This record gives sequence, C-alpha cells and structure tokens, in this order.
Amino acid sequence: MSNCLPLLSQPFFSSHQSLPETHIPSYAGSLHLKKSLVSALYRVIQDPNSELLEPVCHQLFELYRSSEDRLRRFTLQFLPELVWVYLRITASRDRQSNGCIEALLLGIYNLEIVDKDGNSKLLSFTIPSLSKPSIYHEPSSLGSMALTEGALCQHDLIRVVYSGLHPQRETFTAQNRFEVLCFLMLCYNSAVVYMPLSSYQSVCRMSSRLCVCGFPRQQQKLWREPCNRVLLDPEFMVQMLTAVYHAIYNGEWEMGREALEDILYRAQLELYSQPLLLGNAMKNSLPESAPDEPRGRKVLQVEVTPTISRISISAITTASIRRHRWKREGKIEKICLLALQHERRAHSHHSSSSSSIIPPITLEGRGQGRTLSQQRASQEEVPFQSVSSQPTSSYPSST
Repeated sequence: MSNCLPLLSQPFFSSHQSLPETHIPSYAGSLHLKKSLVSALYRVIQDPNSELLEPVCHQLFELYRSSEDRLRRFTLQFLPELVWVYLRITASRDRQSNGCIEALLLGIYNLEIVDKDGNSKLLSFTIPSLSKPSIYHEPSSLGSMALTEGALCQHDLIRVVYSGLHPQRETFTAQNRFEVLCFLMLCYNSAVVYMPLSSYQSVCRMSSRLCVCGFPRQQQKLWREPCNRVLLDPEFMVQMLTAVYHAIYNGEWEMGREALEDILYRAQLELYSQPLLLGNAMKNSLPESAPDEPRGRKVLQVEVTPTISRISISAITTASIRRHRWKREGKIEKICLLALQHERRAHSHHSSSSSSIIPPITLEGRGQGRTLSQQRASQEEVPFQSVSSQPTSSYPSST
C-alpha cells in the first residue's frame, strides 16, 4: 500500500472541523472530484492488513459526523465495500484485523438511529397505491379500480411505521449482525441516487461475491479469492436487490444483471421467499437489451399493458343510467333526422329527373286514386314528431 501514501495526503486526514463554516461546502465538493483519492481509499479498505486502514476509517467516521450532506455521502459510498470486507473477515474468523471496520460500521449505525437532538428515530413509509404500476403488478390485471382507487389514494396521506426504535449497539454479535447491516443498507439505498458510478460497481461486486462464495458457482467467476461461505439474511438480500436494481438502470447493466442472477441463485439454494419474489419480479421487468441512453441518471420506466375502457357494474348509479339514456336517445333522434333529410333529397332528385319519362303510378284501394308523388307530397306536409311514436309506412297498405 505504499503507492497509496502519496494519494492519501495530509489534507484528507486533517480534520475538516477546523475549517470555517464557509469553507466546508467547497471542501466537500473537492473530495467528490478527486477520483484518484476514491480509488486509493478502495484499495486501502480491500486490504485489512494495511497500516492506513485505521486512520482511513477514523477519518471516514469524522466526515460522517459532519452536518454537511455531501461529506456524509462521501463516506456512505464506501459502505458496500466495508460490508463485504467485514463479512468476508467474519466468515474467516479472523477478528483481529476487523476491529476498525467494525467500529466504523457501528459508529454509522449509532449516528443514524438518532436525530439531531439525540432522540431515537421512528422511520415510516407511505403505502403505495395499487392503481400505480410497479415491478410486481400492472393495474389492468387487477380488474376495475372504480371502488378501490379512491380509497387507496387516500392511503398516500397515512404514514405507517416501517421500523421501530433501534437500540444502540456497542459490538457485533451473531444475533444483531444483520439487524445492523440491514439498517445500514437501508440508509445507503435512501441516498443511492447520489452515489457515484464506482459505488454502483462496488455494490454489485459485493452482492455477487457474498452470494456465491463457498458454492460451486464461484468456480465460474473470474475472481478466485479464497473465501468461506458467508451466512446471509433474507432481509439483507432484499436491500441488496434494491441497490442492484438502481445500478442496473444507472450505468451498470452487465454487472447489475450478473449480481441479480447471483442473488437469485443464492435465494433458491436457501429457499428465501422474499428475495425470490423481488428478484424474479425485477428479472421479468427488465428489457431485453441495455437502454440506449448514455450512462448517467435514468428514470425507471414500467411498461403497462393498455387497458380496455369499460364500465364497472359497481359504478352504475341512477345518474349514470339517466345520462347514458339521454345520450342514446339523442343519438337515435339525430340518426332519424339525418335519414329523413336524406330521403327528402333523394326523392326530390328522383322526381325531377324521372317525372317526364316514367308515367305516374296509380295505386288502387286505400290510395283513393292518388299518385305516388301526390301521396308523398301530402305526407311531407306533416311535421316530424317525436321519435318515440310508432313509425308509419311511407306506402299505403294494399288490400
């Protein structure tokens, strides 16, 4: 790690708290622009035996304690790599080289479970409406939403508790390990839109390696690092899928799909229903090829099958019946008026063109000797009445 010493210069290790308040935003912006510094920090974290690991972890924790959001996100981008190294060392039962990373993870956890005043946080979330599409369903497959859509939209205003008051942790145990790691991944996913591309690569790499280490599928990978099988929790795998899903649509199509397949592989072996449901829904919703847009922020789009407009039986009321009846009668009356006008124009054209050639036809019986043209002329003098009356024939009935 001697090559990392020039990159990890003294300004990074110097405390930002000594800077004036007006200089902290510029300092935070300069850290995000230093790509070489980020690469050097990744190399230090990946080597548990590095002499720089302890001061790096300490400085990352100091940055996370800052009130500047960009400094907190700078530390948060290394969370997937820190979790991978911690779980890999834990599986190897080498606890001696794991102390500083464990302290950093616990420090971030204890900072996140309390607010600015030191009170425990109560996280909550809103219930999404089923009238909106998701990777799990299409609204058209649920039938009519006439009665339930309005009620479901009202649930958007109701906040439901997601996780309760989390206790502070001073050390990792087998019982609380994934409780802490799940919460940390939840914090990472809440800010995943601000993470750089290197962090997306890290979360995909972490997901793949944690899921296949110690299994036959590891032999198919290009990396052959010795690693024991890592115990995983289904809730933690769900958080991994959430981060991978965002990475797939934000520049890491290949690595994200590989991570998705590896998570599904591990979920099938463990028979974990939650990651299987989410992973298969993600897989079935993916397009056949990578998006054509350039790398960068993309909007997740869900293709929805077009629905056929129909009237729900439960939505029929007295007012709607009256409204539909008026529309129907109006259409019938309009059709009848158009037909009568057409008949008048056709008759006038026919009489003017053929009266001098064809002799008038006399109908016997009830016609009383009137010609057909005279009878029609007498009928035309009668004004058009309501369409609800019984229609009469244009010709008199013969005996």
